[in-house]
Amino acid sequence: MLKNGLLTMVASLVLAAHFAFAQEDVLVVTLSSDPTSLYMPRAADRTAGNASWSLYDTLVWLNEEGELVPQLATDWQISDDGLTYTFTLRQGVTFHNGEPFTADDVIATWEYGGDDSNDYPGYYTVATSVEAIDDFTVRITTAEPNAIFLTTMAKNWAIIPGDYMREVGIDAFATAPVGTGPFQFVSRTPGERIVMEANPNYWDSELPYLDGVEYRVISDPSTRVAAIQTGAVHIANRLTPELAESLEGEDGVDVLTYLNDRVYYVAFKNIGAGVGTPLEDARVRQALNYGVDRFGIIEAIFSGYANPAPGFVVEGNLGYDEAAMAPFAYDPERARALLAEAGYPDGFDIQMGCPADGYVNINEVCQAVAQSLGAIGVNVDVDFQTTNTYWSEPQYAVTGPMFVDSWSSEVGEALPRLQGALIPGNYYTTWEDSELEALINQIDVTVDRDERAALYQEMHERMRNEPPFIYLYQPVIFEAVASNVQGYRPLAAEEYFLRSVRLAD
Repeated sequence: MLKNGLLTMVASLVLAAHFAFAQEDVLVVTLSSDPTSLYMPRAADRTAGNASWSLYDTLVWLNEEGELVPQLATDWQISDDGLTYTFTLRQGVTFHNGEPFTADDVIATWEYGGDDSNDYPGYYTVATSVEAIDDFTVRITTAEPNAIFLTTMAKNWAIIPGDYMREVGIDAFATAPVGTGPFQFVSRTPGERIVMEANPNYWDSELPYLDGVEYRVISDPSTRVAAIQTGAVHIANRLTPELAESLEGEDGVDVLTYLNDRVYYVAFKNIGAGVGTPLEDARVRQALNYGVDRFGIIEAIFSGYANPAPGFVVEGNLGYDEAAMAPFAYDPERARALLAEAGYPDGFDIQMGCPADGYVNINEVCQAVAQSLGAIGVNVDVDFQTTNTYWSEPQYAVTGPMFVDSWSSEVGEALPRLQGALIPGNYYTTWEDSELEALINQIDVTVDRDERAALYQEMHERMRNEPPFIYLYQPVIFEAVASNVQGYRPLAAEEYFLRSVRLAD
């Protein structure tokens, strides 16, 4: 158990805190980092996306069973050639500011979402046109068949009010976001909390069950545990295995655990700071994969609660083959031999960025990676940066030639992380490889699942022989949830949606 002094300190902070609501049913959820934005195209990581989604709806929704269901669209049809999607929109819906929802707002969502200033414009520009047939009918066209277009919409196209966005612009919108979602924005204190209240005019009259949601930014996992032990919060996420074990038998607290569809890795650059470095040689990149003891990291830092990542296709993904997709062995001798073959018998010096406290135990992981590589003669200077700084520039311009990061997938396939990390021109792409790009684009337009699975396996082989990353691990997630929380169902990509959550008496 945590020390009594820490518990007392947290309890005192809770008593002194000013709560924004007088109602009883306000759900309090921890955030491990301060969200980069509450405008979805700029919500750079899962923490920001989870907080943002409380404010918005999309046209079609992917439910907990993985089924596409209606949301702001009541029906849709797909043309025989797979290029045109026609949506019938829900009538009688209003935004939080009172604007009525119409086809124009879908057009605005697409136009502003594809702005180059956003982190994820590609999720929107995949559509080549969005047209209003009438106020409540929209036609969306893509240049090619897209295997996961509807899922991409479900996970990213948070519908915004066009008139309001045109009036204030993206930057101002992000400070006072407006959607049609079950909760509406009240206030934000950067680095501390985000307050939302129930939308009294929500189109689904039965929802939400809560009076409000308050997100608390608590970067230290021990403090998150202390907060749930004292009753200050209802959901404490991203816990270490040790902290989760400390909650066993805790009255009024349940521990959730699940395998995360997320790959942690060390990324390389062959653009920007990576140009002219040893990383341009595939033998060096293979050496670094053999030189990192991912198995030891999993045991020492995560008490064994993680899978070694074989690549970007992991357990639970389409195309995953356990027998054919073994992770790199830990083989320092082979690593040193490859470095010597590449012309670096004495190793080399290099800088590696690390998103300080951005993920569970990530600081320790960064240090362990550096220690492993030091043993094969690669001296790594670890540069710890706050998460907002880390993700502030395209192509991770604030980091050196290597950086530690992770990428989740919400769709049961590796395609979103492949596109995000490896398609040139995307905000977070730092490795450009025309053969990889061609394979990813082929996967994107292959609708047949069996054919797509085979392409993922081909992709895996290419990414092992010419690795753009050091593949680290796929973690097991631990969360602590107050026993009176009902309807909370986090998904494999650490997503959660609070529209159906309630607090029992």
